[in-house]
Amino acid sequence: MQRAFEEPHCAISVGSPTLVELLTDCDSFRKEESSSVARSDDPVHSIIDVEALHVKPVRFVLAFNKLEYNVTFRRWFDFSRPRSSDTVKTLLDDVSGEACDGNILAVLGASGAGKSTLIDALAGRVAKESLRGSVTLNGENVLQSQLLKVISAYVMQDDLLFPMLTVKETLMFASEFRLPRSFPKSKKMERVQALIDQLGLRDAADTVIGDEGHRGVSGGERRRVSIGIDIIHDPIVLFLDEPTSGLDSSNAFMVVQVLKRIAQSGSVVVMSIHQPSTRIIDLLDRLIILSRGKNVFSGSPASLPRFFSNLGHTIPEKENITEFALDLVRKLEGSTEGTRELVEFNEKWQQDSCGLSQSARPTPQGLSLKEAIIESVSRGKLVSGSSGATNFTSMETVSSYTNPSLFETFILAKRYMRNWIRMPELLGTRIAIVMVTAFLLATVYWKLDNTPRGAQERLTFFAFVVPTTFYLCLDNVPVFIQERYIFLRETTRNAYRTSSYVISHSLVSLPQLIAPSLVFSTITFWTVGLRGGLEGYVFYCLIIYASFWSGSSVVTFISGLVPHIMLSYMVTIAYVAYCLLLSGFYVVRDRIPSYWIWFHYISPIKYPYEAVLINEFDDPSRCFVKGVQVFEGTFLGGVSDMKKVELLETLSRSLSTRITQSTCLRTGPDFLSQQGIPQLSKWDCLWITLASGLFFRILFYFALLFGSKNKRT
Repeated sequence: MQRAFEEPHCAISVGSPTLVELLTDCDSFRKEESSSVARSDDPVHSIIDVEALHVKPVRFVLAFNKLEYNVTFRRWFDFSRPRSSDTVKTLLDDVSGEACDGNILAVLGASGAGKSTLIDALAGRVAKESLRGSVTLNGENVLQSQLLKVISAYVMQDDLLFPMLTVKETLMFASEFRLPRSFPKSKKMERVQALIDQLGLRDAADTVIGDEGHRGVSGGERRRVSIGIDIIHDPIVLFLDEPTSGLDSSNAFMVVQVLKRIAQSGSVVVMSIHQPSTRIIDLLDRLIILSRGKNVFSGSPASLPRFFSNLGHTIPEKENITEFALDLVRKLEGSTEGTRELVEFNEKWQQDSCGLSQSARPTPQGLSLKEAIIESVSRGKLVSGSSGATNFTSMETVSSYTNPSLFETFILAKRYMRNWIRMPELLGTRIAIVMVTAFLLATVYWKLDNTPRGAQERLTFFAFVVPTTFYLCLDNVPVFIQERYIFLRETTRNAYRTSSYVISHSLVSLPQLIAPSLVFSTITFWTVGLRGGLEGYVFYCLIIYASFWSGSSVVTFISGLVPHIMLSYMVTIAYVAYCLLLSGFYVVRDRIPSYWIWFHYISPIKYPYEAVLINEFDDPSRCFVKGVQVFEGTFLGGVSDMKKVELLETLSRSLSTRITQSTCLRTGPDFLSQQGIPQLSKWDCLWITLASGLFFRILFYFALLFGSKNKRT
């Protein structure tokens, strides 16, 4: 191999040396050798390592050594020991390398080669017990540490943004989360403006992000915004999973240009990329090419032609060197021996490279990790740490979050409301559906009377109304599922606490339920002819609002527990149906089997259903069955009124009780007893309904806390 041309690892070139610098170096060399030249008749021939003379010392070196990661695929319903159907797949196999500040390390490979897995492993997104090997920063282990979360950022492959926020608003909210509260708002705005200029987004600053239904920024601008929200605090280490995926060559080049500027500002940039163009290759400093989890090349792009030439595969002129490399790797993967020869050659190449360039390999200026971070902060890096990053004593004592919980809750609520009010079609559609449902009920149950049939129709009306309030909340199913990955991205990097998100999500949902509750209650209460006057109407509005709150909480919890839209719909509909079955309408409480009675008491539909019944039937002076009306609904209901009077007189003589046509035989409380309504007041049922909504919000918190780790296992 041509040893004279081997490049040092993590070398940061500061530009071509000037003529003055070269002459100075040569004069210094001649002075040192002048005495030996005088004693020798032969001219002295020496090689000046120009690259070694201009290697800039680095502050941070991210090194990873012998990373291995296997996953086991298990087939269901296989109970053998050991399981014969278990399949173990190696995603990373003895992968090593390093990256330093000022450089871009790009991980290449075909689909399934392990690019994203390596990025996840370095970023701490692989469970510690599943990953073997070490990841160090300046020699200190940072794998799964809180410190790495504070000083780094991870940009996902998908652009996960709120569609109705502008570019400037999106970055401003990111600054509220990642920069300390003590940081003046004017300084945050300056940081956002500087970042907009750095990302080349000045012309799109006031344009909304947009989605399928709303026109917004272009794909390349969306990708740069996604990068911007994760680098708002100017992280020391930046991980990116295929930041150019889905972009045309021009936008992809602009994105990598931005990353190059970020690296030159003093950050370690590590990214995966599928197939870079020639212009993008010129911006990269180091490459790692993977094949089925194995490292088949590690070095600078400039050394790639020499690497394959020594291997016996010369890269033709004017051909994209990475395309040639990936095509060759893919070809070898399909051969009998696979890439074994290439892996072995790379290992030998790396050993020779390390032996030759060891003296030129940079060390992080002899600084410890703490000292390097403090120095970087003093130079303007890690903006979020400017108020306290210099105060930590170890990786274990680093604060996980930048701001207090109350401030996080306020900012989350503000962001959600701003995005929500710019989509009035959502609220308009919900109110329209509520109005249509209410008018349908009003026309079917118009002005019910106080006859036995009227009382029975009131029961069926309430049995339909309460479950309907729960089913009308099904539009909340996709709300969190669509936001789920935004939540995962932001909480993974400790932008805010899970509790702050749940509290803000609950608070902003409360005012959204007021309009539907008032519209539904106002239309149905007066048209159906429910009792109670103004007091009864107020309570009816409150219990309908509480039902919407409880239903919204149930749907939110299930969508947090089941992160698939169709499955979440199925589970929600089934759960509400089970609650309706056992709420006391289809089967009264006394007739529910003992092994299902527990479900009756935990059903969130039971209590609002009982509350509206009590509100309607708790007046003992209100009569629903008088005199001959007692025969309605029986086989005697078809006889003449005269015969009914005679039967009533006969019944009076038999019971020794005077029963006339005006005698009240069944009051409202009698109907409540018939329905098995316990001795709870309507206000007790209201508080229990509100509390059930709070209970499901707490369950939602635990579903997010334990079910949204966002790590590979």
